[in-house]
Amino acid sequence: QVQLVESGGGLVQAGGSLRLSCAASGRTFSTYTMGWFRQAPGKEHEFVAAIRWSDSTLYYSDSVKGRFTISRDNAKNTVYLQMNSLKPEDTAVYYCAAREYGNGSVYIAGNYRYWGQGTQVTVSS
Repeated sequence: QVQLVESGGGLVQAGGSLRLSCAASGRTFSTYTMGWFRQAPGKEHEFVAAIRWSDSTLYYSDSVKGRFTISRDNAKNTVYLQMNSLKPEDTAVYYCAAREYGNGSVYIAGNYRYWGQGTQVTVSS
């Protein structure tokens, strides 16, 4: 049974930093792309960043490029999202998700098969 468990969310002031973690278990993810999405109240899931597990190809949304960094630790089967220079508009529930290679665009939430439960990030002004 695949499990994705996020952690690391919280309350931070604008300009601050947080690091989110996503611990993955239940299968080998070498043929998967791991993504981070976020959802603010009343809005759709928004793509944030993704990483191909096998070769670490990176993808970022324009809104976070230069501020957020996605990475992975093979030994721990964990994906990270380092978030710097946080802004109030980054406030959302952040989700980790897994998508098999070839299953459509990495930017579309519907192409991800497995999802974590989410972790709240709140940035105060």
